[in-house]
Amino acid sequence: MSVLTRDEAQLRAQFLDVHQYTVDLDLTTGAETFDSRTAIRFTARADGDTFVELKPAELRSVTLDGQPLDPESLSENRLPLKNLTAGEHELRVDAAMRYSRTGEGMHRFTDPSDGETYVYTQLFMDDVQRVFAAFDQPDLKAVFEVSVKAPGGWTVLANGVTARRDDGAWQAAPTPLISTYLVAVAAGPWHSVRTEHRGLPFALHCRRSLAPHLDADADEILDVTRACFDRYHEKFQEPYPFDSYDQAFVPEFNAGAMENPGLVTFRDDFVYRSAVTDTERQTRAMVIAHEMAHMWFGDLVTLKWWDDIWLNESFAEYMGYQTTAEATRFTDPWTEFGVTRKAWGYDADQRPTTHPVAPENVDDTASALLNFDGISYAKGASALRQLAAWLGEKDFLAGINTHFERHKFANATLADFIDSLASATDRDVHAWADSWLRTTGVDTLTPVIASTGGTCTLTADRAGSRPHRLSAGLYDHDVADEGRLVLRERVDLDVPQTAPQPIGKRPALVLLNDGDITYAKLRFDAASFETVRTGLSGLPDPLTRAVVWNALRDAVRDGELPPAAYLDAARTHLPYETDLAVAQGVLAFAAGQLTEEYLTPEDRPAALATLTSLCRDLLRRTEDGDHPGLRLIAVRHLISVAAHPETIAAWLVDGTVPGGPELDPELRWRILARLAVLGATDEDAIAAELARDPSATGQEGAARCRAALPDPEAKRAAWEAMFAGDDLSNYLFTATAQGFWQPEQADLVREYVPRFYPDAVALAARRGPAIAVAAGRWCFPAHAVDAENLALGEACLRDGDLTPALRRTLADRLDDLSRALRVRAGQRTE
Repeated sequence: MSVLTRDEAQLRAQFLDVHQYTVDLDLTTGAETFDSRTAIRFTARADGDTFVELKPAELRSVTLDGQPLDPESLSENRLPLKNLTAGEHELRVDAAMRYSRTGEGMHRFTDPSDGETYVYTQLFMDDVQRVFAAFDQPDLKAVFEVSVKAPGGWTVLANGVTARRDDGAWQAAPTPLISTYLVAVAAGPWHSVRTEHRGLPFALHCRRSLAPHLDADADEILDVTRACFDRYHEKFQEPYPFDSYDQAFVPEFNAGAMENPGLVTFRDDFVYRSAVTDTERQTRAMVIAHEMAHMWFGDLVTLKWWDDIWLNESFAEYMGYQTTAEATRFTDPWTEFGVTRKAWGYDADQRPTTHPVAPENVDDTASALLNFDGISYAKGASALRQLAAWLGEKDFLAGINTHFERHKFANATLADFIDSLASATDRDVHAWADSWLRTTGVDTLTPVIASTGGTCTLTADRAGSRPHRLSAGLYDHDVADEGRLVLRERVDLDVPQTAPQPIGKRPALVLLNDGDITYAKLRFDAASFETVRTGLSGLPDPLTRAVVWNALRDAVRDGELPPAAYLDAARTHLPYETDLAVAQGVLAFAAGQLTEEYLTPEDRPAALATLTSLCRDLLRRTEDGDHPGLRLIAVRHLISVAAHPETIAAWLVDGTVPGGPELDPELRWRILARLAVLGATDEDAIAAELARDPSATGQEGAARCRAALPDPEAKRAAWEAMFAGDDLSNYLFTATAQGFWQPEQADLVREYVPRFYPDAVALAARRGPAIAVAAGRWCFPAHAVDAENLALGEACLRDGDLTPALRRTLADRLDDLSRALRVRAGQRTE
């Protein structure tokens, strides 16, 4: 398939003015394809040639200004439009289009619970051409009029309010000017919860089989939606620009959500079937806030080209967390951001594939797709948080509102954004942008404490180039409670400093970036590290503890702190943790990357035993029922690190953990998957559990368990399903991959390590970017931390014909593997 280059997009935008699309879709033509008829009204500004994009199963007819064009002229995904004259034109295209099972284009899903079928679009980047013909680039905005013929009993949702016509088809209200990638349709026998807010229709939608679970949470979801909507109208001068606000929870969605104007689509994992922690509810609230922020930044004002995609995502990420904190009951989401999201950004920013937050060399759509990573989200949001602290919230929002006023229903660039911010302040925003947005890598900040006559000064030593506004927390031991640390004060610093900062007597702990306002790795002076080692759980604020845990994590990854020391800190301090995000983040790193990749196979059993003891301590501490979220985290991780099957097998038989909780479907499948890894279950038990839970999630659980069985035939079947055929949907593919590689089964799966590379290359070429990313992320043999695996991967990168999506994902995984080898080598030299 031809990808669109920036140069081509610029030339086409100069040549064309697109006015309106009329799109008629027929979803009643069978399970494999749907009909798509499109009329595009546009103006050519001069005589010349251009092209329209389309990926049909069958192109039946094309007319330009009433004259037929040859359907055979379609080359890959481009239909040439030659010898256009200056003036208005109408292009009509009639095609059959394929449904997708990879979450791209028009995805089709049949619910195994009840046999009902649902379809929805995901048109991001360049997938609109999988659904209808389009001039597929973000700066050719147009009005869209969409109609859909659907089976009886279905409801059709779209960007605008929909109504059934006399002929039975559904008609959506015309949109304002929007980009092609933001058009959305979702159709099926939805269960809906409808309301109204500030004169606009609001609604929630999900599969019928999830109706009881959506109904149970509808009040919470709508409360968050209304609160965020009202808060954005306090922040932004431009009113919400669309005619309705639907939120559809759709099956097998690749991302967390998509900001389609008026019809936000979410992965339906956010409709909780099983018990979740309050942090998970907070994450759902943040995603709601994130997507709503896009209605202004992304939909009302849209990037001109994909090099500015960070602006969409970084802004929504920052606003999502900030507005969740300001407007909902979840008042501390920045702790979760600090312990989870920033780690994603730090990791991405230290790989060879790092890029500036605002990259300058995004030459085509394939390259742009690679930038949806921790840099565009977490680092970008951190940069904007730093900018808001530097400018002040008032000037920051004034600049944002200027940006909306200048560019509403149009497109804008980074330069436009910076100019809007500069109009609201005397500070040099352009210089700030050059330092923060056009550079790569992570600065490292280390406290240097000098003492003269009993009085100390603090200098933040910076390895890097960015300016930082931050707070340094000065902590002393509590004289009344030996285990507690008390905050003496937070000292504001601008780094680089013009002079050392006086801090009085030496504190027990100096913590740079207390409050987590900037983006940098942190180190400790020797005395502060000793305080952290013995007193981390005595720090009073969860966000402060998150900053410290992140610093320890970074030190492990950089080979400066032995993994065993991190485990010792977790074993010592996590039993006293009260914040769910911190507990989950620390256990996830300790039980995952640290234990499975950074520790040697010989050291892994002792680590699992340590983590088991830690989880048992948390269970004992939560027996009174006052901390159900913390107890759920402990139960989940105790299952995941179980080295022996007896305890968790008894839980499965009894249907409960002693003292609670009762086992819901998520916990039952989690236990069964671990029993499969340990060789303590079989196909009969998996089939029985699937009969008990035949839902889509149950199907994924069964696929994961079957792939995890320590049996050569089970491994062969799983591998064939992933790589030899194309029948697995994106979710079933991922579930199978998650079960396949297990550190306990290294010898059993050894023969598949070299097979991964050529098989992944062929798969990615055949099934496209979404499956390529899933293969690189989940099918990669990360457990095989050895030079042979690294050499095989490097040879594949060097010699293989990889798609861009697989190349990027594989390069990242190989860098993680190389880092794990360095961490292990450091342990051998200690």
